[in-house]
Amino acid sequence: MSLGDEHQASGGYGGTGQTRTRLPDTGSDPYGTPRRPRSSSRSLVTVVGVVVLLIAAIAFANRGDDDPSATGSNTDKPETAATAPSGKRPVQAKAAGIPTGYAHNEQGAQSAATNYGIALGSADMYDTEKRHSIVNTVYAPDVAASQLPAFDQVYSKAGFLEKIGLNKDGVAPSGQTFVSRVIPVGTKVTSFSGSTASVALWYTSLFGLSGDGSTNPVTESWYTTTYQLKWVDGDWKVTDFTQKDGPVPVGRDQRASTAEDMTKAVEEYGGFTYAR
Repeated sequence: MSLGDEHQASGGYGGTGQTRTRLPDTGSDPYGTPRRPRSSSRSLVTVVGVVVLLIAAIAFANRGDDDPSATGSNTDKPETAATAPSGKRPVQAKAAGIPTGYAHNEQGAQSAATNYGIALGSADMYDTEKRHSIVNTVYAPDVAASQLPAFDQVYSKAGFLEKIGLNKDGVAPSGQTFVSRVIPVGTKVTSFSGSTASVALWYTSLFGLSGDGSTNPVTESWYTTTYQLKWVDGDWKVTDFTQKDGPVPVGRDQRASTAEDMTKAVEEYGGFTYAR
């Protein structure tokens, strides 16, 4: 969460929808732990959701200007190429490892919202120094200054960290890997005025602890977070956001991976820089 958000993902934002997963036929959950009812993971999601809602305010109700005539007789169909590749360079630079320097247009706003969402939903948000770097990079300066104390208060709560299986410093137990990763699916501009923009990001999220003996195995969730952006000092910056669950696809009956396979994948497969 990254900035936790009303996250459906098990990684961070309270929600209801979770995809179905067939666990190994061993009479136990992944990572060799006793099988637990779904309600336990849902309570974890609810806790992480508190983080997101600290900063969330009023969501933009206006939708972007759609051109119904462009779809012929299917006038009720939404545009389906909202996140099609444009071929244009997405960013000019990086700050604190986060892509920055976006184009001053709708495509730039979509790229910014996507990459900022990845950073805010990452495991780095649970490390104080890295969290400060992320918030100061993606948020407008005045917003970052006012909200950092709230972020620190939530992420440093012993009860919160213990609930998700981390120690007081936000570190996973020995032999386990903490996973908090956002995987974008698509974006949609819901409003744009030149100096401000509202971009909805639909994504799936992985959240939990990978490793033998984990009581919070990595699970998948789906959310849509709408970011309010402002053009500040030559770049798009976050001023606020709201989040909701889904859309959630029907999960296939696939066997859950072992702790070893999950940990290896998380360590070997890095993330991407996304662009409209």
